[in-house]
Amino acid sequence: MKRVGVYVCSGCGIGEVIDVEKLSAKFNARVHPFLCSSEGVEMIEKDIDEGIDTIVIAACSPRVNTDVFRFEGVVVERVNLREGVAWSHESNEETQALAEDYVRMGIVKAEKTELPEGEEKVVSRTILVVGGGIAGITAAVEAAEVGYEVILVEKNPYLGGRVAQMYKYFPKLCPPYCGLEINLRRLRENRKITVFTNAEVESISGEPGNFDVTVKINPRYVTDACTACGECVKACPAERPNEFNYGMDKTKAIYLPHEMSFPMKYVIDAEYCQKNEGCKACVDACPYDAIDLAMEPKTLNLKAGAIVVATGWKPYDAGRLTNLGFGKYPDVITNVMFERLASPNGPTKGKILTHDGKPVKRIAFVQCAGSRDENHLPYCSAVCCLASLKQATYIKEQYPDAEVYICYIDVRTPSLYEDFYRKVMNEGVYLVRGKVAEVTDIAKSPEEEGKLIVRVEDTLLGKVRRIPVDMVVLATGMQPNSTGLNLKYRQGSELPTNQYGFANSNFICFPYESQRTGIYAAGCVRQPMDVATAVEDASGAVMKAIQCIELVSKGMATFPRSGDLSLPIFFLQRCTQCKRCTEECPFSALEEDERGTPILNPARCRRCGTCFGACPERIISFKNYSIDMISSMIKAIDVPEEEGKFRILGFFCENDAYPALDMAARNGYKIDTSLRVIPVRCLGSVNVVFIADALSRGIDGILLAGCKYGEDYQCHFIRGSELANRRMENVQETLQRLMLEPERVKLVELAISDYDKIPQIIEEFVEQIKQIGPNPYKGF
Repeated sequence: MKRVGVYVCSGCGIGEVIDVEKLSAKFNARVHPFLCSSEGVEMIEKDIDEGIDTIVIAACSPRVNTDVFRFEGVVVERVNLREGVAWSHESNEETQALAEDYVRMGIVKAEKTELPEGEEKVVSRTILVVGGGIAGITAAVEAAEVGYEVILVEKNPYLGGRVAQMYKYFPKLCPPYCGLEINLRRLRENRKITVFTNAEVESISGEPGNFDVTVKINPRYVTDACTACGECVKACPAERPNEFNYGMDKTKAIYLPHEMSFPMKYVIDAEYCQKNEGCKACVDACPYDAIDLAMEPKTLNLKAGAIVVATGWKPYDAGRLTNLGFGKYPDVITNVMFERLASPNGPTKGKILTHDGKPVKRIAFVQCAGSRDENHLPYCSAVCCLASLKQATYIKEQYPDAEVYICYIDVRTPSLYEDFYRKVMNEGVYLVRGKVAEVTDIAKSPEEEGKLIVRVEDTLLGKVRRIPVDMVVLATGMQPNSTGLNLKYRQGSELPTNQYGFANSNFICFPYESQRTGIYAAGCVRQPMDVATAVEDASGAVMKAIQCIELVSKGMATFPRSGDLSLPIFFLQRCTQCKRCTEECPFSALEEDERGTPILNPARCRRCGTCFGACPERIISFKNYSIDMISSMIKAIDVPEEEGKFRILGFFCENDAYPALDMAARNGYKIDTSLRVIPVRCLGSVNVVFIADALSRGIDGILLAGCKYGEDYQCHFIRGSELANRRMENVQETLQRLMLEPERVKLVELAISDYDKIPQIIEEFVEQIKQIGPNPYKGF
């Protein structure tokens, strides 16, 4: 049996509002005027030495002095008498009753709490990085340089991604190959990094610390003996479209992707190779016997502790922009194609020319080509304006007298990029504010003969303009490459995505979060961004991957309940295989066996308690958060039978609503004395049985306060408030069975900053309950 010690602080104004001596006598508690002082702590520690194993501290909010009231090896329960009672209520009989209820609830909770024990695990300390662009390379080298093994998987036969296809970076107009060379050297020289190019992830199963990963390596038909001498290319008779240059020229069927290729080995495109027709020209030409036309795909089974997804982006399909002439006129190209035209290793060796080889003297850049458009991409891709400004300098560099037009809706050059915008403007670039309606070659004047005509409504001049040009560049936006993980998860094979297809996350608080524990998104798969931001993003994501491995190895939860050792416990003898827990878990921590019985992946679990709240059979509990515990706390509330004395039970989210209640008290707001609050991990952890228990005991009303839900959700456990709201809608049946009014239960969305609204919300609800009248179950 537990030995419980109750300690009441009379300091910080508590003793001025609450009769602490009466409280002490009622609960056999020890009173101290300054419990968080060294003397107060020593008093508690002495009792622990004498055998007290369960501590109830009735003092300030559990959100403060956590370092002071930390006693290893014993249960510690905090009762909020300062903010929760003394600072938010006047001294009277009802306030005393409130304090007594809170202490009674705290004692019951402490008695029902068991200390969770973390189990150290043997985990893989290898980080899998999927995607070998700038974000993936950065993640790999940053992790390896602090001692972690890294496996880097890239679907292309080379590393570098879109950065390798760029001519210059903005705003410095420096060559991307410079930074790429540095990072590839870091990668080449670090033995902790294993790179698989021309490879894809076939499946991922398991959990953080022990992911099972299957990687398929597609044949490149060239062995490691290749020295990149180039003799094979001279002999090869077949050609293929060069996707590196977006199809604007061709390479041989055996080719070196680009000058910075890693590995620096040739590769054969099997679709265009004539080996099936008996051709072996490259084999015969290779002086090092490095070509193997019979090479087969290989499958590797690997282990990883955490995963960084950096699969990058793809340009929006300009072929869908029929009004802008892409695919119809050869001199209407996209911004990524223009980047290759300007590059020294591009299809024209850096010379910007029309399709028939003429110099470009007049050019128009069409901004938001398919972006900020409900029919195409509804969002801004963040870099297009800056990319067009940069590309305008390419034209001016080659043709100083050229006329450069940028047709824009809004020019977006945030932060320090404003200076770059001004520099480009000084070079004589013309800005035309208006959305381009059409690109055509139908001339209406001699000036327009043989030209492309950009028809745009100039909103500054208030007229439609026709601008004749030699070339049109469409600034198409970014779309994420958000597939390719092939997760063997009940809730889907890929990462959950937002309405735009990017990896979904809390975005602000946990930007790298993917809703799949141990898997972190970085770079443009998360949101549109420039190279500098992608590099920064990758460093942050891989830091989270490292953190995850270390926490999981100690049996601890990752954020937002970082360090939590508790895990859900399932009493499966009573499980009805209803699948609510597996369906509602926001992090896919639960799988099912063939009968539909839940199977927990402990390291995926975030300890939010959503499964606990979902289960109709009440078979799920935590050692420090159980059905019995919450129900016992509800029973510990003294429900007076006198007329005019109401009792309201509040379930408040511990991350937002409960801190807001504290803040209200700190700012001098008064709270109705009829409210008793139970902090919960998340509103998603509120089981409907609590509602039935409370109402059947005579509680007059129940107020649930949690985070905003919906499209702009603020719940750190994704769907907690939304699920609670859905359950409360379904609880109407229970209320009807009890012959109670549905208005007795209310859910409110409350941000942590809404502390000034709390008193009014509570007051209005209490008044509503008073209008309905007392619960008829009082006294039963």
